[in-house]
Amino acid sequence: MFDNLQDKMDRVFKTLRGEASLNEWHIDNALKEIRIALLEADVHFKTVKDFTARVRERAVGLDVLTAFSPAQQVTKIVRDELQALLGGNEVGLALVGSPAVVMMAGLQGSGKTTTSGKLALHLKNRGRRPFLVPCDVYRPAAIDQLRIVANNVKVPFYEIGDLRDPIQIARNALQEARTLLHDTVILDTAGRLHVDEELMQELTTIKNDTRPSEILFVADAMTGQDAVKSAREFDERLGITGIVLTKLDGDARGGAALSIKSVVNRPIKLVGVGEKYTDLDVFHPDRMASRILGMGDVLSLIEKVEADVDRKEAERLAQRVSKDKFTLEDLRSQLQQVKKMGPMSQIVNMLPGVAGKVKDEDIDENAIVRMQAILDSMTKKEREYPQILNGHRKKRIAKGSGTSVQEINRLLKQYLQMKKMMKTFSKGFGARKFGKMMKGLPPEFLQ
Repeated sequence: MFDNLQDKMDRVFKTLRGEASLNEWHIDNALKEIRIALLEADVHFKTVKDFTARVRERAVGLDVLTAFSPAQQVTKIVRDELQALLGGNEVGLALVGSPAVVMMAGLQGSGKTTTSGKLALHLKNRGRRPFLVPCDVYRPAAIDQLRIVANNVKVPFYEIGDLRDPIQIARNALQEARTLLHDTVILDTAGRLHVDEELMQELTTIKNDTRPSEILFVADAMTGQDAVKSAREFDERLGITGIVLTKLDGDARGGAALSIKSVVNRPIKLVGVGEKYTDLDVFHPDRMASRILGMGDVLSLIEKVEADVDRKEAERLAQRVSKDKFTLEDLRSQLQQVKKMGPMSQIVNMLPGVAGKVKDEDIDENAIVRMQAILDSMTKKEREYPQILNGHRKKRIAKGSGTSVQEINRLLKQYLQMKKMMKTFSKGFGARKFGKMMKGLPPEFLQ
């Protein structure tokens, strides 16, 4: 996400970093490039105009901070204004009521049904007891789709039987949720290909009957300014409380995310960043602003590790490393942990200094798959005692994993380098030796 914008912003600040001091001419030239970059990213023209005006006002009248270079100060101003553009601070879900009702609204094709399931899992993982309710009786198979989604995320689903009145379905589901002690009801409402009076009247009636604490507009980020326009229309008629942007991982421009808060004046609360049900994240404007400027997102990376990595497994590995007992069996276990965290491109782009500089095509996502296939084709004894791997065994493993003996030798070399590195750290040797060791690693390992 935001790949194109990241590249252009990086070029702008590279130019500024080459200057010992900055004057109005430098600022105006930089802002011209930023303006073009934002417009090409499909950001609303009025938003771009206001944004560049605020940056110029702050940068030209800048009190010089001796701790930073002029370019660093301008970068900080742009980052602060980007954060404000994206909403300023994180705004969480306001789940009020017993049960709290969350109404999902939006146009057809925006991903409401899948997002409803993702939200149910998101809330379930935080200790709530959600209840998924199908209020879309018009789209073919919409009810079956939500039932399948509910089954996949293991969240209760409201069976409507032969009832086909969305308003009555919402009323009955609310009553059943109270009886079954569900604390959150998620209403998957109907969408249309465009905003129409009939749809709005139905949603307004459901809103008046169920009194939702959250009315979330689900917008497809890849539709750009169309998503912003639809959000504004829904807000005028329905009074939405927040926005969920879907398919943000597939939008290299990011215009909807950068425009929607300033145009609609409603916060982005959640973002869909992948196809898995776990790929729904709380939206953090400060972290997103840092990522756009190539500063990475360490906090999100830490949260991802905490959520996806087995703590007991990590502690077990740390003990084995400290005793110099790291084996191929441990490497296999760690690869499984890494796979849980999602695509390597997502993880790499959260690292400071790397974000935006490493392209997806530079990352071999199948490398871990091949490594795991090799390790899975070994016997447990071979993984525990790699020294017994002779030519005959390697040929058998290569045949079983669909790889070559050369790839197996490369994996073993990488394993020995990792073992040596871990041994060094467990003895507390520090960063200087780590740097030397990293230089000695094969290119395949660094990819």
